[in-house]
Amino acid sequence: MESKSHVQPKLSLLTAEQIQTVHQNALNILARAGVRIDSERAWGYFEKADGARRDGDRVYLEPELVEWAISTAPATIPIYDRRGEPAFVLGDGQTRFGSGVTNLYYQDPVTDAVEPFAREHMGIGVRLVDSLASYDECSTLGILRDIDPASADLFAVLEMVANTTKPLVLLISQEKLFPPILEMLEGIHGDLGERPFLIPYLNPVTPLVLNEGTADKLIDSVERGIPFIYSNYGMAGASTPITPAGALAMLNAELLLGLVLSQLVKEEASIILGSLPAYFDMKTMVDFLDPQSYLVNLSCAEMMAHYAIPHAGTSGSGEGWGPDLLSAGNIWLNHLTALIGKAGLAPFVGSTLNSKAYSPLMTVYASDVIAQARLFAQGYPLDDQVINTDEIVEEVLREGHFITSQTTLSRYRNAYYNGLFPHIGLERWQEIGNPSIEQTLRDRTRELIESSQPPADHAEVIASGEAFIDRLGVPV
Repeated sequence: MESKSHVQPKLSLLTAEQIQTVHQNALNILARAGVRIDSERAWGYFEKADGARRDGDRVYLEPELVEWAISTAPATIPIYDRRGEPAFVLGDGQTRFGSGVTNLYYQDPVTDAVEPFAREHMGIGVRLVDSLASYDECSTLGILRDIDPASADLFAVLEMVANTTKPLVLLISQEKLFPPILEMLEGIHGDLGERPFLIPYLNPVTPLVLNEGTADKLIDSVERGIPFIYSNYGMAGASTPITPAGALAMLNAELLLGLVLSQLVKEEASIILGSLPAYFDMKTMVDFLDPQSYLVNLSCAEMMAHYAIPHAGTSGSGEGWGPDLLSAGNIWLNHLTALIGKAGLAPFVGSTLNSKAYSPLMTVYASDVIAQARLFAQGYPLDDQVINTDEIVEEVLREGHFITSQTTLSRYRNAYYNGLFPHIGLERWQEIGNPSIEQTLRDRTRELIESSQPPADHAEVIASGEAFIDRLGVPV
């Protein structure tokens, strides 16, 4: 329970009536438009369910079935690190952050040049994320371009699990590799459903298609007891209605379809729901984040809070031409609103150039933004003990300042934020050679990359994984 004497910023968008409006429209979409189902395994569950009707390749859901699924899904999901230690709980009202998304390129932190994302870059990036306390987990940073596509996902996951003990969010490009990847991780870690440290990330196809690969990965995850993210990506005016309200209703309907399937496979299956809402520029043929994207993201988070289902949403990354003003503005807007709103997990921080290039610079800068935004969201206490009127009166009358007051002397080291950039004035800036903020960021990023070390069992994990991949006989 929050203290009445604590000042804490909160952001709320939807009224109870508006939540019901979104929900009822989503139910209407599922009952009238339905969802195309491409997986025979998924059809095996829908065809046995009361309240699910098949017509050709589409399933139509009755409201009662959806309401049942909402009532059975867990409200919270405990996540562990690879060592089996508690990491965090999704659905507990806190916002968690992760770095990554399946980038095709690596943006050099010294020159900003981009090159095809390689296995070496995965190790560098994962160790960097591991060294930054602001990140609660590490997501798949990129698609390995120096490995045969038939085995690239296997090596990508192996590099991730070997270079951090933090929880992992896994995006698997080659869907047929999903079961072998789980088998490889079971060989390294053991039972993946017991104290889960990995969270597969699954995407249906918007608008209103549940593709075979996503459905089958969902079923595989549920059968193993692994919590997973079921998230849709919408481009307003292209794959979703162009209005925020229309996009929210349709995206919400897609999420509820995934929820229903998960609970049909196994009641109380752990699922995390959310959307990545974006816009589509018809002139440049590029999708992008807009201020309204963040409103839809926060509205989706409030819908999931209403359903009591853990949420995963957008991360504000992808915009910008590198570590620039456009990138910085978007991550500030996302991270601050996520923390004072109801967002649960922001798993994809650190990419630029339309989410095609992984940027260590943005990973480090965003870590600093997260820390500052968390401090803002924490608020501050407001009570007589903290105000301390007696000390105010005494110091004003006796000293005329608070430099030597008891409160200042006891708190000054931690009273304000000390982060990535030093607090200096004009004279000191000139003394040290007029450095740029960008160069300070580059220097710090280079230091972190050079000093970050893998876990002690790195060599053992790599050897175990490579032996497994060799036994599979896939091209490398």
